[in-house]
Amino acid sequence: MAAGLRAVRRWGLVAAAPPRLAFTRSASVVKKANNGQPNWLGVGMAFGTSAAVWAFLIKEHNEDVMEYEKRQQERRHKCTGCS
Repeated sequence: MAAGLRAVRRWGLVAAAPPRLAFTRSASVVKKANNGQPNWLGVGMAFGTSAAVWAFLIKEHNEDVMEYEKRQQERRHKCTGCS
């Protein structure tokens, strides 16, 4: 959307606004860190999320390894009497 507005202004399709001071408010507020009272909920959620992602990745890896070994076994099996 911003690129479209820039193109419209560049081609002069919109009258330029008169120059004036723009007063804006900052969207962020900086506070001094309070190390005496850590945010335990945030810490717990961060570690819990990390543990859940690692557990999922390890589970998926183990399933992939089992599937790989199963396919390797099937590839080695060359019995003419089967099926």
